[in-house]
Amino acid sequence: MRPKKTRWVKCLPGERCFRPKCKKPGELDGVVLTMDEFEAIRLADLEELTHAQAAELMKVSRSTFTRILARAHMKVADGLVNIKAIKIEGGCCKVSGGARNEQVFNKRIIVP
Repeated sequence: MRPKKTRWVKCLPGERCFRPKCKKPGELDGVVLTMDEFEAIRLADLEELTHAQAAELMKVSRSTFTRILARAHMKVADGLVNIKAIKIEGGCCKVSGGARNEQVFNKRIIVP
């Protein structure tokens, strides 16, 4: 299998975990969004960019961006419909914003 190309994200999501209050933490299953999936949702749904514009910002092809976004939408829908916690962690991403702010994240970022 070919290694994943590094994706570029604008900023780290911070500590993000969304949990339904109707279930006890021990009873919850979870869904994990990677940082690139989180960024794809931000760019396409919040910023309302086209897939081509968003792909350019993340430095991936348009078709790769579309696959990342589809995976993200599926995971969010699974979390909402099936009452699961949604965590944002990990992914092979670089944070854009100039040389001073550039960091590489190849390991998981654990969100409590």
